Amino acid sequence: MPGTTTKRSAKVGLPPGTLVHIGKKSDREIRITVMDYNEAGCEEKEIKGLRECFYFTDTSRTSWINVEGLHEIELIQQVGDCTGLHPLVLEDIVNTDQRPKLEDFGDYLYIVLKMLSNGGGITAEQVSLIVGKNFVITFQEGIRGDVFNPIRERIRGGKGRLRSMGADYLAYALIDAVVDQYFLVLETAGEEVEDLEEEVMTTPSPQTVRRIHRMKREMIMVRKAVWPLREVLAALERRESPLISEPVVVYLRDVYDHTIQVIDNIETYRDILSGMLDIYLSSISNRMNETMKFLTIIGTIFIPLTFIAGVYGMNFQHMPELGWRWGYYEVLGLMLVVALFMLAYFKRKKWL
Repeated sequence: MPGTTTKRSAKVGLPPGTLVHIGKKSDREIRITVMDYNEAGCEEKEIKGLRECFYFTDTSRTSWINVEGLHEIELIQQVGDCTGLHPLVLEDIVNTDQRPKLEDFGDYLYIVLKMLSNGGGITAEQVSLIVGKNFVITFQEGIRGDVFNPIRERIRGGKGRLRSMGADYLAYALIDAVVDQYFLVLETAGEEVEDLEEEVMTTPSPQTVRRIHRMKREMIMVRKAVWPLREVLAALERRESPLISEPVVVYLRDVYDHTIQVIDNIETYRDILSGMLDIYLSSISNRMNETMKFLTIIGTIFIPLTFIAGVYGMNFQHMPELGWRWGYYEVLGLMLVVALFMLAYFKRKKWL
């Protein structure tokens, strides 16, 4: 379970490059795994020492180093010392409220993504990628796991092109896994939107409004996570860095198209949710109008009945009808006829 959350205010006044973890702190220890592979085979291990970790970056094979957990600042600093990462990159890695972006530092690329999950509400976790010539380093917050297990299985089993391609293709595969997760998250959100539409039309309640506002906030968060990714993929697709090879551009273009589809879905859901509030208010207004209409009809029917009852409730001594033997029943009959007449009149006017 996630621990406490450190806010950006903790960095106010500190010099650039100062490492302060911003975000939720995981209660688990930082875990570092390495997958080192080529066409011939794959070596996978969990390591404890960083020096052992970066032995793999100097080999001719492709290495994927995955760091789960960002709350140990000293370890992140050691990563920077071993790989020569810019201090501002390290600062961005531990600052988990970054927007998706791409920065080119010549001999490596720094990419920031948002990994979404849907368990009792949509949540976002920052994933940072360092893409070198023959290695990829991923930094995760280590809160909810990740979506990279299919990539690991493909590397282990030698399926597809992963083992025969370089680090740029591995980076593409990781980005593609994150984008595919967007579709799953939005599919679940779409089902909830459909349920909300039905609820708004049939049984709207204050709880419905709360659900609409929660989903609107989630869609805004998802939009902030996905929209900048389009710029990142467009920059990678232009091959402005020699680290991106020509064969990988086709796959990056495919992920770009998927990202556009995700953005279209997000905008559609946002429009639907915005319209739901108007539908909710209209539905509540219609229900109130129907209630007021019913009460008005009942009140209108009782106006002549009340008048008749009031007339014969007066305490005058000489009222001829008071002496009639069947006067009481005749007045009740008159009141019944008046009520039935008015009901028939309202029915004819289609007010009922």
